[in-house]
Amino acid sequence: MAKKGKKEAESYGKDSFDPLLIESKNAATVVLMLQSPELDVILKACEAIYRYAEKGDENKAILAELGALEPISRLIKHEDKPVRRSAVMVLGVISAQNDVKKYLKKMNVIPSVIELLEPEEDVVIHEFASLCLSFLSSEPSVKVQIINEDGLEPLIGLLSSADPDVKKNSLETIYNLVQVDAETRMALRELEGLDYLIEMLGANHLIVGLDVITSCMPSGVIGDLSDLHVDALLVISNCLEDEDTMQLIQQTGALDKLMQFARTATLVDVQRKAVNAILRAAQNSKNKKILHDHGVEKILVGLLGPDNADIRETACLAITVMCENESSKVSFGKWGKPLVQLLQNDYGEVKEAAALALSSLTTANMNNSIAVYKARGIEPLVQLLANEREGVVAHVAAVLTNMSSQNILRSNIQAKGVMTALVGPLQSASSLVQSKAALAVSAFACDSEAREEFRIAGGLVALVWLLNSNINEVRRNACWAVFVCASDEPTCLEMFRLGALEILQEINLSTCRKNNFSEAALQKLFEGNLSIKYSLYGGLSSSDIIVDGFYDPGRVMTW
Repeated sequence: MAKKGKKEAESYGKDSFDPLLIESKNAATVVLMLQSPELDVILKACEAIYRYAEKGDENKAILAELGALEPISRLIKHEDKPVRRSAVMVLGVISAQNDVKKYLKKMNVIPSVIELLEPEEDVVIHEFASLCLSFLSSEPSVKVQIINEDGLEPLIGLLSSADPDVKKNSLETIYNLVQVDAETRMALRELEGLDYLIEMLGANHLIVGLDVITSCMPSGVIGDLSDLHVDALLVISNCLEDEDTMQLIQQTGALDKLMQFARTATLVDVQRKAVNAILRAAQNSKNKKILHDHGVEKILVGLLGPDNADIRETACLAITVMCENESSKVSFGKWGKPLVQLLQNDYGEVKEAAALALSSLTTANMNNSIAVYKARGIEPLVQLLANEREGVVAHVAAVLTNMSSQNILRSNIQAKGVMTALVGPLQSASSLVQSKAALAVSAFACDSEAREEFRIAGGLVALVWLLNSNINEVRRNACWAVFVCASDEPTCLEMFRLGALEILQEINLSTCRKNNFSEAALQKLFEGNLSIKYSLYGGLSSSDIIVDGFYDPGRVMTW
């Protein structure tokens, strides 16, 4: 009997294990199935985990806590292609979650993912491997690792893929990488990555027929195409500060296409990115000339009209930068009215950007200042000195200061109550606003009526207080404003009463706080009351002119 039992046991051991059907609703159980040596089991586990991870970030975090990342990162290197495909699908989806990104970064999964970008892999593997990199490359250290692991070249290769998702994911990753340094942007050009991007911008079905596409194609396809536009523009905009890249884009005709996008694109996101690309390009002085030669001014002014706050704001910022080119500044002066109209826009960001553009437009340019006046810009500018946005107030004060160099404009601005309106900005918590407001006071307090209005409005209190500022520019501009305000006796005496003399004396005793303006302001105060100067110093200088009312009060006692 014993022998027979042994024989039966041996026979049973040689037979295959009976099939076992498992139905599990527990994520931990399915994660364990990833360790199976059976391919079918692994595939089913990956499919289940993929569906589970797609449901939300919470599920992704749970999978990471259950230890799914280690077997998944191993399975993306599996010799069986279906297993690799299923595993990288999971990895691509799950890597969107922030905690998962940290885990994957520690596991050094980047080299394995880059290997999946090779041409012999199928399109699904390319899609999810590039998706994974697009998520992970948002981390600075991962960007550097991808570049060091030679990941840029295969990503550029995927730009020629027929699959829009592969293109989109690759573009997003490249966009993150080119922000690292100029060397990476140069590598993009050397690897002919810009050629692919330019080709995308120039594709007939994209450049010519956006309106046709919008009306004729399914919405999902439209989304894919517009996304590619946006991503291509994002990468290009990051490279446009480079002169060589700009010249290449100009030579290939892509710059004209970029201008066309900015001018006529019906998809707002495409138009916004095109304008942003122009803004980035304009940061370089040589690029400004190229853009001017392509008539960028008219395009940017035209973009102030569409009812989209982002586009208007970006266009205003681009105008600001382009005004550094004198030829562009002259061109913009012909179309100042749209900028003035934006000062009354409902969006604070747009108001601020418009005020900044006007500040650049009117700097050292009489004709542009007159153009703002003719566009009825004075009243809204003065009113905006009471705006709640500090940037708006600072830029508006700068515009008014620029315009004050013309007598007729200064008189018109004073008539709108600018001296009273400047009192509030002088008391701002922002040093930029304080500085610009003090400079504006010095520009408009050049006649007795303006100084009287300022004194009655309580402006001298705020101005004298700014003399105590630890910010050099604020203190310097306040000193200059005091110098101008001390031109008549009533104002001068009021500043004496407020302690301006003592503060200026203290400033001028400090080697690090005094400046030419503080010395000039002190001298101007003394000119308004030579008796005090004589009392303090025991004498007058040859430039001091004694008038009626001078007396010798005696020397000030020092202990």
